[in-house]
Amino acid sequence: MPRNSLTAAIALCLLAAPLTACGGTSAAADAKVVTVYSADGLKGENGDGWYDEIFKDFQKQTGIKVEYVEGGSGEMVQRAVREKTNPQADVLVTLPPFIQQADSKGLLQKYAPAGADQVSTADKAGDGTWTSVVNNYFGFVYNKKQLTQAPTTWEELLDGKYKNKLQYSTPGVAGDGTAVLIKAIHDFGGKDRALAYLKKLQSNNVGPSASTGKLAPKVDKGELLVANGDVQMNYAQSKTMPNLAIWFPAKQGGKPTTFALPYAAGLVTKAPHSANGKKLLDYMLSRTAQQQVSSIGGGFSARRDVKVTDANATALTKLMDGVEIFRPDWTEIDKNLTSYVESWQEATGS
Repeated sequence: MPRNSLTAAIALCLLAAPLTACGGTSAAADAKVVTVYSADGLKGENGDGWYDEIFKDFQKQTGIKVEYVEGGSGEMVQRAVREKTNPQADVLVTLPPFIQQADSKGLLQKYAPAGADQVSTADKAGDGTWTSVVNNYFGFVYNKKQLTQAPTTWEELLDGKYKNKLQYSTPGVAGDGTAVLIKAIHDFGGKDRALAYLKKLQSNNVGPSASTGKLAPKVDKGELLVANGDVQMNYAQSKTMPNLAIWFPAKQGGKPTTFALPYAAGLVTKAPHSANGKKLLDYMLSRTAQQQVSSIGGGFSARRDVKVTDANATALTKLMDGVEIFRPDWTEIDKNLTSYVESWQEATGS
């Protein structure tokens, strides 16, 4: 190779080093950086979320900077799929069933973070590829200023006053959007009945949204009266959104229901900074970080041995009072998710 060409090749390799390896081992593998692809909800609107705090503390403790990419759960998995031959992320955090989907697509490698033994069996993979880092529950929000009385049932949402004032994120794209479909199937007693209801609801629905996190600000401002969400994200948002309130729809004549929707994290297969990814996962499950889940993040600790008594933890426990918690069959949902989403698209014309 001519000298000028060789020099140019070396220069190009050095420029590319932060992103890809050139000819095997690379400085990228030793770089003081870790890249996280995550579902939205754990990063604060004003830099005051759980992620903001633990990423800052993690960098201070280790010198490793966290590069953060956010989107809907399905969106993050699809991005990781596209990059599978040249992974850019080290850690993937999504809601179910997308963490199971990522696992089934070979996107996650086995790694049990320190403290994973204190995470309940239902909240981690049997093969050790992912572990919940923040426990959470599915829910809805409403504008408590414009609605003097909180809605209580699915059927109420069919009322004309909600026309163009209701929106839920897109099933198959957003984790919380997929949760709407899962909860409706449970509450209405089957897929066909749930889809028949969601078809009726479509006349009031504003339209698709790839991100659930963008809906709460619209509810707070009164652009929407009702939207879907999850307890952790919406409780944290309510600190700066005074008109936001959380509720759990019931089937008419039934009890309000919800199900666990944890933020689950895994180490990406062939992660460019695998060692740093392991350190971050360890830190996420550390006692220090887990004790901040409620006080800063507005969520529930993933560790059974971390007992918290802060004001947020007390309020969250009260919020869940009287709400029936069911457990979805995530294996079945992962297997049939594509067909469920296609049926929803057909029913709603989305």
